[in-house]
Amino acid sequence: MPAATARSMTEPQFLALRKIIYDRSGIHFPDAKKYVLESRLANRLIELEMDSFDEYVAFLSMGPYQSDEFQEMFNRITINETSFFRNEPQLSFFEKTVLPELLERREGVKRLRLWSAPCSTGEEPYTLAIILHRSMGVRLMDWRIEILGTDISEKCLEAAAQAKYTEYSMRSVPPLVRQRYFKQDGPYWALDPTIKQMVSFDLHNLKDSLAARRRGTWDAILCRNCLIYFDDAMKQQVLATFAQTLAADGTLLIGHSETIRPGEAPFSSVDVPHAFAYRRVKAAA
Repeated sequence: MPAATARSMTEPQFLALRKIIYDRSGIHFPDAKKYVLESRLANRLIELEMDSFDEYVAFLSMGPYQSDEFQEMFNRITINETSFFRNEPQLSFFEKTVLPELLERREGVKRLRLWSAPCSTGEEPYTLAIILHRSMGVRLMDWRIEILGTDISEKCLEAAAQAKYTEYSMRSVPPLVRQRYFKQDGPYWALDPTIKQMVSFDLHNLKDSLAARRRGTWDAILCRNCLIYFDDAMKQQVLATFAQTLAADGTLLIGHSETIRPGEAPFSSVDVPHAFAYRRVKAAA
């Protein structure tokens, strides 16, 4: 058999690389996605002057810069498809149902905590901030609002902190929202500083349940279009973490192509079309 080149990946190399990715992130690449890893990492091998994926696997496993390279690899193998106000019907459910209920129940403490995981380049948590700003108005002054966006990609978080977006990210933004909360800056749209300061970002691996629990309890968790990248074991682990960190009356929002099967996790679905929302199952008395 001819030696593998920087542009080809053998089956053993794929299995070794897939295991590294899964062990560190929980993301599962099925057999049919071998070509994805090969195509997205071939140029990286050339940049590193490596002759084969065997060298790359060794570099990720034992190299002195393996942590840095994992970040570089993750930036290349994931697709951070997102935009502002993505899946508007679901966000409408959040704004018109979830948020008013939370504000009423938290009136005594005047504190609200929202977690976007993963947040990619920040469009989702910033969308939540815009929704809160226009819904609460002057009441925001009296509340402690915490909106956290986490992601495994440092590159995405750096972009999120800049809060400047292309027209592609803005494609679903209503004209009035665009006019009120954004300012054009050359080819980019810069987010209003008032909204920007409402959101904080941090590096987080959803595989790290302990780190998630240390962040405390959340009133709403958004994990949209992420569970589809996990196998059953990892999905159940993540959902168990959400169950532990979601307030008893909180809401979990997932992607439109995802579902939580009965008995898979302690969640029950909210019977609202296009909400893709779940609440924690109450423990038996």
